Amino acid sequence: MKVELFDFDLPPERIALRPVVPRDSARLLAVAPGVMTDRAMTDLPALLQPGDLLVFNDTRVIPAQLEGTRGQARIGATLHKREGPRRWRAFIRNARKLREGEEIDFGAGATAIARDRAADGSFALDFLGDEPVELLLDRVGRMPLPPYIAAKRPTDAQDADDYQTMFAREKGAVAAPTAALHFTPALLATLAGAGIGHTTLTLHVGAGTFLPVKATDTVDHAMHAEWGRIAPDTAAILNAARARGGRIIAVGTTSLRLIESACGEDGVIAPFEGDTAIFITPGYRFKGIDGLITNFHLPKSTLFMLVSALMGLETMQAAYAHAIAGGYRFYSYGDASLLLPRG
Repeated sequence: MKVELFDFDLPPERIALRPVVPRDSARLLAVAPGVMTDRAMTDLPALLQPGDLLVFNDTRVIPAQLEGTRGQARIGATLHKREGPRRWRAFIRNARKLREGEEIDFGAGATAIARDRAADGSFALDFLGDEPVELLLDRVGRMPLPPYIAAKRPTDAQDADDYQTMFAREKGAVAAPTAALHFTPALLATLAGAGIGHTTLTLHVGAGTFLPVKATDTVDHAMHAEWGRIAPDTAAILNAARARGGRIIAVGTTSLRLIESACGEDGVIAPFEGDTAIFITPGYRFKGIDGLITNFHLPKSTLFMLVSALMGLETMQAAYAHAIAGGYRFYSYGDASLLLPRG
């Protein structure tokens, strides 16, 4: 499909620069076939059914934004994907000043050698020394806010909490699974009281999620790969919920993509561990999920393509037009939508 079909105009003031407080006071646009209603996240228990199962991503964002020097040159690095115990693939700012084999000093005892430059301009960074890389990042790294927020304000101490979900446990993401930012212990307890359960999986979101689609047709776009895991007991929970007639509601496109990567044509979700580069566009047949809670996405992005595949392009164009006109807040710190393709 032509990428331009997924374009829309978004006024800059619709981009949220901070989350609402409390988190579960965010607005929620509920979309089902032929119906669209303005609700709030606190209404979610009434919008789902007993036996439904919410699936959260328990990845934890690491301080993956680094600033360093190579000689007199300033070098910026955004870690993208772990490739080994001490090796991370990174997007480099001022990459023309960096060659393979050169050392970057990030300060506070954190140094890395640039290796293996890829066609996309990224480098592999091999961190030197014996200290765990996680400790180095805690000292010298910053929270990697999305570019559409970072371009408008600096990262600060508040983001260290704001940009983590209540489920964040497994370190490795360089972007948050933002749909889950709207959940609080109180909302989760209300959902449980309504007979709606939850479970978790892990997908380490990479910085590639923010890369623009440069192709003019979706068939020519190369999707970034991300590492994920669905443990055997989690797969059993998912399959049991469906066997009982419950719906699998993915919280975030990351949960959805991993479930669909692990699901067979028979609808059975298998344990999974490894990379996924699944690219979902209109025409895709969903096998493992029955609904999605997600934020509002960028024009011409792979994520807007995904929600259009789930609900239909015309439906999502109408939903986004409604959200823009109605003052919904967009992107990572913005409001949410509940998408139920079968009502």
